[in-house]
Amino acid sequence: MNITLMSKPERAAFTKREWKIIETRGTPLRVQRWLSAMRYNREPCGATLHSFREVVRRGEAHCLEAALAAAVVLEQHDYPPLLLSLESQDKLDHVVFIFQRRRRWGAVARSRDLGLHGRWPVFRSVRDLAWSYFDPYVDETGRITGYGVGNLDELGNYDWRFAERNVWKVERYLQQIPHRAVKSSDERYERLLTRYREFKREHPSRAPDYFSHRERWMI
Repeated sequence: MNITLMSKPERAAFTKREWKIIETRGTPLRVQRWLSAMRYNREPCGATLHSFREVVRRGEAHCLEAALAAAVVLEQHDYPPLLLSLESQDKLDHVVFIFQRRRRWGAVARSRDLGLHGRWPVFRSVRDLAWSYFDPYVDETGRITGYGVGNLDELGNYDWRFAERNVWKVERYLQQIPHRAVKSSDERYERLLTRYREFKREHPSRAPDYFSHRERWMI
């Protein structure tokens, strides 16, 4: 994947608080830990899509807001602002920031669900990375059906970094980019759904934690 970086904001564009976050979180792991410790934005007053500046000010983020925040911090450390959009059959999609290290792909992410956070850079392709989210995504309604990669540089001068208002154009952009189908068998999906339902019957207040390959998760 060949991506040409656009110019990133200069230091003067950031507040002292914002720049301190950027200076002290120069790796995907450090950004992941910052986001994981942050309050999850459950949107109690209605849907939001806050910029990095608003995420810092409010101290909370949902998945797409966290992906945007990760993109702003890590582009200052020479990571291109790439987002992976995971489409679900219930229209409750998930978005993560993705990066490459030594030709392997990883992710930084925030979610209410344990299995949908970041991933260590161990995946040979974006497809493999997307598939790593398939099993943890299955609940009563969720099932990943496709994935697509967007580069926020394609938004040109649109202010997704500092805007005080919701940056809905980012969401529309991710909905419009090409997505590749994730073709899973119904048998596999039904097996995962049955396991999920059995777990929730026994542990109604717990999030599922029975997934394999958890050593690949970066939480």
